[in-house]
Amino acid sequence: MDLKNKINSDYNEALKAKDKSKISTYRLILSAIKDLDIANRSGPNKKETDDEDIKKLLKKMIKQRSESIDVYKKNNREDLLKIEENEQNLLCEYLPKQLSEDETKKICSEITQKVGASSLKDMGKVMGELKKNYSDTIDFSKAGSILKEILSK
Repeated sequence: MDLKNKINSDYNEALKAKDKSKISTYRLILSAIKDLDIANRSGPNKKETDDEDIKKLLKKMIKQRSESIDVYKKNNREDLLKIEENEQNLLCEYLPKQLSEDETKKICSEITQKVGASSLKDMGKVMGELKKNYSDTIDFSKAGSILKEILSK
């Protein structure tokens, strides 16, 4: 089952269960997917929306939630914080499990040695290799800061 259909069926399950928080999150996701479908159908590069497009969209939505969570934590808005965290958790269910910071550090060190990177100028090579092999499982903002730390030594 492709990702769009899985999200749709989960949405229908949430409707049957009358789970209001999940219903609103699923509606946000499905609306964003529909916008993506429209954008992909029009314009110069017409194509069908595939799972990769939806994964990118979900990552973007998760990143937005993370930024909101940080703001709500700073401003002690527990009510809004809980809503954003629930939305973020639901979004994460549709992506492969992200690697932990320790695992990311280990992989970054290995690839740095493998490509022979020695300075910040080589960061592009390492990032390219990471994207090729770990595009779904690594948080590239974390990886970027880890690589800066490794390559600036």
